[in-house]
Amino acid sequence: MPLAIDLFCGLGGWTDGLLAEGYDVIGFDIEQHAYGDMAYPGKLVIQDVCTLHGSQFKTATLIVASPPCQEYSYMAMPWSLAKAKAKAIREDTTGAKLAALNRLFNECFRIQKEASFAAGRHIPLLVENVRGAEPWVGRARWNFGSFYLCGDVPALMPITLNATKVPGFRFDGSGKSFQTASVVEAVKVPSASGRRTDKGKGARFTFRDCGMEGRKGGGDWFGSGENASLQRRHGSKSSGRKMAAAMIAKIPLPLSRHIGATFR
Repeated sequence: MPLAIDLFCGLGGWTDGLLAEGYDVIGFDIEQHAYGDMAYPGKLVIQDVCTLHGSQFKTATLIVASPPCQEYSYMAMPWSLAKAKAKAIREDTTGAKLAALNRLFNECFRIQKEASFAAGRHIPLLVENVRGAEPWVGRARWNFGSFYLCGDVPALMPITLNATKVPGFRFDGSGKSFQTASVVEAVKVPSASGRRTDKGKGARFTFRDCGMEGRKGGGDWFGSGENASLQRRHGSKSSGRKMAAAMIAKIPLPLSRHIGATFR
């Protein structure tokens, strides 16, 4: 059975698809995410990813990772404080602030390099983050909705149609998900630049880019009334807010299964 390593595993969006494709998966996170009947589905190790050495993963077939995106998402927002923070990083000629910003992202590639060296072969790595990370870590090779991928992205990737609310989870119990997108069973070859080749509609913010069910423009970023999410109902350190953030960050099953099948 092939082994996959899931770094910053959260609730296991990557792991769900990899398990379905026949992998043995070990997830690493700094804390356990368990909310009622929702918990990480694989073998979980509570450990700071920065303390890992890639040589311990020399038998792995695949490494996947979803490092935290909050800082990238925040600086993509049209807020004066967010713009000031981004400006300070760009104006830091020492590079120390940029290195601190990208530390966890770069840890993934350090671990891959160490694992590949120990194995004597290349071990593929997929790193997922948000669109707001691109100005800081470079352009993603592909995006699946609001999930942007770097690393060893396959040439053939699944595509999404327009996002739609379908039956699934929603934190206010309404029975609709504000993450799920409709998916077609097809593949698409990236353009020479590695970007999606369908017609886009320009830059736009999504709820995931701002870490909430947000929308561009004024008004209440969290909605109102019975449609308000747990993101709005709870404080930033509450279990409800952490659950909402963990659910929003979960990799869609069609994407994780496609990656698993490709490298299987």
